Amino acid sequence: MKLRTFDLERIQSLYENTVDYNLTESGFHPFTLKELLSEEQLNDITNTVLGYGQTNGSIPLRNRIAQLYKDCTADNVMVTNGSAEANFIACHTLLEKGDELVMMVPNYMQIWGVAEEMGLTPKAFHLRAENGWAPDLDELKKQMSNKTKMIAICNPNNPTGYTLTKEEIQEIVSIADYYGAWIYSDEIYRGAELNGIEITSFQGHYDKVMVNGGLSKAYALPGMRLGWLVGDEQTIANTWSYSDYTSITAGVLSHKIGEIALEPTKRSTILNRNRAMLNQNLNILQNWITAQGTLFELMPPKAGGMAFLKYNFDCNSTKLMEYLRKEKSVFIIAGDCFWMDNYIRIGIGAEKEYLEKGLDLVSEGIKKRFHQ
Repeated sequence: MKLRTFDLERIQSLYENTVDYNLTESGFHPFTLKELLSEEQLNDITNTVLGYGQTNGSIPLRNRIAQLYKDCTADNVMVTNGSAEANFIACHTLLEKGDELVMMVPNYMQIWGVAEEMGLTPKAFHLRAENGWAPDLDELKKQMSNKTKMIAICNPNNPTGYTLTKEEIQEIVSIADYYGAWIYSDEIYRGAELNGIEITSFQGHYDKVMVNGGLSKAYALPGMRLGWLVGDEQTIANTWSYSDYTSITAGVLSHKIGEIALEPTKRSTILNRNRAMLNQNLNILQNWITAQGTLFELMPPKAGGMAFLKYNFDCNSTKLMEYLRKEKSVFIIAGDCFWMDNYIRIGIGAEKEYLEKGLDLVSEGIKKRFHQ
């Protein structure tokens, strides 16, 4: 098996713990257990027997996840070790060597690498900056063929923060239906909408849909390593076979804490906290961009914990990332990781003072290097 290096994850892993200010995180400032849990719940957790638990996810947890989707039960849910494992399992369940998939770009590019490893032909359809990051659905139609077995979506999108309209969702469903293709929708940022209105899941719109969710992004619990897949009962049952060959199960503590986090009142508290942080920090970022004159442009995200900025000076994005890391000990993600030079991704889910200081260092570094 030969896999291309997953640039985004490798770069973050190499450097995120070696800088003073890490602005590469695309989620929210994580909770501590003490912040998240009541004293009674903490006591319960400390008395948990550290066995395997149910390998496809505890029944109470899968019931909680099922409530987030239309007409679903625990049998429609497979719990995974983070959403990255969910992506890997979904591709191996739904696709075979020789198939084609068409993937939304820019995107979290793990699926592209998995597709190449499996001997598939991945193709791209693009979100267009000139159209406010709306998807080019004419391009999607042109990329489809009788070999296309999957359309891979990220909604809300990483890195742009774009959310599909109801009309765009329906058009994508119509295109998939015409070719009999699966829609695989990465919805890890569902719940992190700036306007507080949760987007509609692709689940329930079409019979060949599988969605990916998890606690890492909108819920600010990345250390739980808890993800999930939702789809029809038989296909979800098939995913369990692949999970047996990967991590076998998520941790039993993750099952328990996930169940607590997805209790409706607790879930609402978590999402409201994170949305308030996102709105505050987006305002900080926009004021910072204004202060930089014409150096940066931003189409404001509609959801998610990050912003995708275009910069208007001559420098490769990877070189810019490296320069800021080495000279200012502040870490941003290069647009090259999304195959889009002249862009950078900045996480805006951090604590307010941390974000402000990190942005100050970015502007200091750019002014020094580019004489602005």
